[in-house]
Amino acid sequence: SLPSEMLMKIFSYLDAVSLLSVGCVNKHFYHLANDNGIWQKIYSSCFQPKRTTWKMKSDQTETVSLGCVPLCDRKPGHWKKEYILKQIAAVKTRVMRLVKPVDPYTGLPCKNKEAMKALGLSWIIVLKDKNGKEHVMEKANLSFNDTSVTILWYSTNWPCLDILSTLKLFGVTPLLPDQSRAPRKNGPCQRSLIAEYHLANLTESGVAIGADKLVQLFSLNPELLVGLWKEKNEIAFVMASLHYHQLLEKSTLGSATVQYAFPPNKPVLDDIDPEYGLHDYSLHLDMHGRSCTYLCGTFRRLFCRKGDIADGYLRLPVVTLKDNPKHVPLVGTLGLSWETDALKGNVKDCYVMDFTLLDETGKPFWCFSAPVYMELSSKASSLYDYLGHIYTTDYADSEGKVCVEFVWLEETKEYFIVNLVLYISTKKVNNWYGTNY
Repeated sequence: SLPSEMLMKIFSYLDAVSLLSVGCVNKHFYHLANDNGIWQKIYSSCFQPKRTTWKMKSDQTETVSLGCVPLCDRKPGHWKKEYILKQIAAVKTRVMRLVKPVDPYTGLPCKNKEAMKALGLSWIIVLKDKNGKEHVMEKANLSFNDTSVTILWYSTNWPCLDILSTLKLFGVTPLLPDQSRAPRKNGPCQRSLIAEYHLANLTESGVAIGADKLVQLFSLNPELLVGLWKEKNEIAFVMASLHYHQLLEKSTLGSATVQYAFPPNKPVLDDIDPEYGLHDYSLHLDMHGRSCTYLCGTFRRLFCRKGDIADGYLRLPVVTLKDNPKHVPLVGTLGLSWETDALKGNVKDCYVMDFTLLDETGKPFWCFSAPVYMELSSKASSLYDYLGHIYTTDYADSEGKVCVEFVWLEETKEYFIVNLVLYISTKKVNNWYGTNY
């Protein structure tokens, strides 16, 4: 009911984020909040723009403040659009500067955490029930690891599992990131769909990877882990493990409904090397339980002989049973820690595997971060140096398989990796290198 002049006077005291928010109230507020006079003032105070004009009869130039440009020359919302575009460009420049330095061991940007902070990046999950109602879960705990970030959501107000149909994982970035303050909860933001999961028959479609006295864990590929209360069969928490490789693209460049499509690798065929694509791989492996690290190591000069190509896979041995000096110990006893508002726990023999395989140029070739589990093998150790039980961990996706064997030493209370073999899909290799194996 206030006159437009009074509303305009009030709006003139607002900052950019508040002005964008108030413009969402109704059409009247939207048109008033598009005023070029208000936005030009915000633009000028932030960027201090100048415009250069040329005199017709002189080689000299004259610098004129944009404040002198008639506002009527611009369409409504012009300076709002210019301000937003300039802010987004400034953030992108800052992020590109942060992700440019690359770690030689992982092949990934060294300052991922700083880049995420510069973007104001966060993650949410949206649960949709069978009636179409959406439940947004924002509260999350972050754990940054060497090559991934683990996100844990927990709440006392989870919807009933029986009525849920889908779960969507989104990356969320504020439209105007502010380095001096935390992102506003209800400020303007953009969602980027990372993955969508179907929750119907979760206990049947998901892979059970472990349990303790309170919860049971189910893995949904890719990247997601759902913890259910044993007694009630209801959601206790949701955990996502996101690998740094292409994480920023997944979390920022997709839309609210469509995932970002990555461009294909451009192969550079080497006609001189007869075994091009079969050698000089490097593996960076990180095993952790969210809050503690059990192994963080790099294995170089991995190769595959042509005779080891079979059944659509290239076989890359990393650690072998007979090569004792390369057997790797794990620090501590494997387990995946979890927590809710009131309770905490640790599921034994479960952990998160962060896997980064680099090609001969040091470029990330196959990367994932996934919850996995270790189970007792039926075969006994064939090594004289190890008198203990053998445990195995297997992981598989569309790009390949990972097989790990551990030996438990009772005397020292530690695990040793005694066998680690990678199987890479020949389709993946052929598409990457432009070869034909």
